[in-house]
Amino acid sequence: MKRDRNVKIVATLGPASDDYEMIRALHEAGADVFRLNMSHGDHAEIAVRHGIIRQIEADLGQPIAILADLQGPKLRVGVFDNDEGYDLEVGGSFRMDLDDTPGDATRVQLPHTEIFAALEPGAHLLINDGKIRVKVVECGKDFADCEVLAGGRISNRKGVNVPDVVLPLAALSEKDRKDLEFVCELGVDWLALSFVQRKEDVEEARNLARGRAAILSKIEKPSAVTNFGEILDASDGIMVARGDLGVELPVQNVPPIQKRLVRKCRNAAKPVIVATQMLESMIESPMPTRAEVSDVAAAIYEGADAIMLSAESAAGDFPIEAVTTMNNVAVEVENDTTYREVIEASRGGKKETVADAIVSAAREIAETTNIKLICCFSESGSTAALTARERPNVPILALTSRQATARRMCLTWGCHCVKVGAVGRFKEAVINAVRAATSEGLAEQDDQIVVTAGVPFGQSGSTNILRIAPCDERLIFASELE
Repeated sequence: MKRDRNVKIVATLGPASDDYEMIRALHEAGADVFRLNMSHGDHAEIAVRHGIIRQIEADLGQPIAILADLQGPKLRVGVFDNDEGYDLEVGGSFRMDLDDTPGDATRVQLPHTEIFAALEPGAHLLINDGKIRVKVVECGKDFADCEVLAGGRISNRKGVNVPDVVLPLAALSEKDRKDLEFVCELGVDWLALSFVQRKEDVEEARNLARGRAAILSKIEKPSAVTNFGEILDASDGIMVARGDLGVELPVQNVPPIQKRLVRKCRNAAKPVIVATQMLESMIESPMPTRAEVSDVAAAIYEGADAIMLSAESAAGDFPIEAVTTMNNVAVEVENDTTYREVIEASRGGKKETVADAIVSAAREIAETTNIKLICCFSESGSTAALTARERPNVPILALTSRQATARRMCLTWGCHCVKVGAVGRFKEAVINAVRAATSEGLAEQDDQIVVTAGVPFGQSGSTNILRIAPCDERLIFASELE
């Protein structure tokens, strides 16, 4: 199933999309990657959805990526002496402490010693997705006396954000560790890591995953933006989680941050997902707002590898319509001449290696001659990612002998992934390439393609050869190149 677009679509599964028929319909409508949200559903439910995806993959004979999104530590206030909670007035005082006595109009428990250890006077706390904002006036190891800057109703177990400080909290809670081991044993392709603040958070997850899944860091805290360079280096991919960023940062800061992060990911040849509230109104409506459509289009113009649906596909009333809408917007944008102008103008990234030179040459050849597609053999997926960084104007056919690599590459811009048998000679690789190109409907007998590979085969990151090959196998066999 060759998509008519290059950007990939990630669809979250949930109560509205948890049976074979619906999940298959979502895939056929355009979903390339399915997200399993570990914040919702127990292990048994997650296992069932995973099994359905793998069954669809087998039935259709093409790789499908699965992304498990770990919950991360949740910071919440305690409970109050009534279920309705209390209204906090602007200018008033309110205390948070470690006392587990039910709260009242003057105080409430905040059962996180790590927060008090990091707080300083002047720091801000955001409660209930930022609807309530308070400033720390005085604090100690077990309390924080605050001034209310933005009031509202505070009630049981509302979430707390701490935007001004790096918290001495690991990105992985005990629940996350159990979930990580479960989904890695289950066989997911990507792990999305929440609450990332520094590269050490990513390294911890990587050590626990032990190569069983690629690590994707969610950028949802100001400290992650500050430390983005080292986080990107430590990660296999990035998710720009704009929901929490928009809570912890002024909302006007989020669009330029999104653009900068997407550009840096592309230069590093690492896939980036733009996520959160992309078609939010489609949870309840069969049609999106014009602003939402423009938001999705902007992420595509920026060169994002993927765009994501959350509640729209997991719990909304119109999951198929949401995926279809996202697909249609992507097709329309990528057919716009302005899209190519923007993408080509933003092409960057250092060209320091032989592999960099090979994929850059492949793109230039494709753009200046009558080449149908670029075919790259990639054991780890790195060559495909480098090719995608170039954003060529012809399709990318990514071939690999590893099923895990084929699945992971489903998140990479423009890559049509096919699993093939292992090869030992370059001529054999070329033949496999032209057969895959024709059988997948990407080229015809009289077309030419560019083939890139690494010789000797089986060594990750060894891309060192490029050939322009005819799709007519008789011409290949007549050549002397082995």
